Amino acid sequence: MTRDELLAKYSAGMRDFSGANLSGANLSGTNLWGVDLWGADLSGANLSGANLTGADLSGADLCEANLNRANLIGANLS
Repeated sequence: MTRDELLAKYSAGMRDFSGANLSGANLSGTNLWGVDLWGADLSGANLSGANLTGADLSGADLCEANLNRANLIGANLS
């Protein structure tokens, strides 16, 4: 899934992206407040400056993901 596809779905009200393949996606600065990314592949994704407040990242693959300055307040990282 590309950034544009994710943002279009997010804008349409979708918040469940569990299991999505976002490996290598450039999501820097993106507002992903409250999204469900349970088990998603975010390996190598650029999430720098992204708003992940309250996001569910449990079981997500964050290997080599850039989380620099990402807002992770209330995010589930288990």
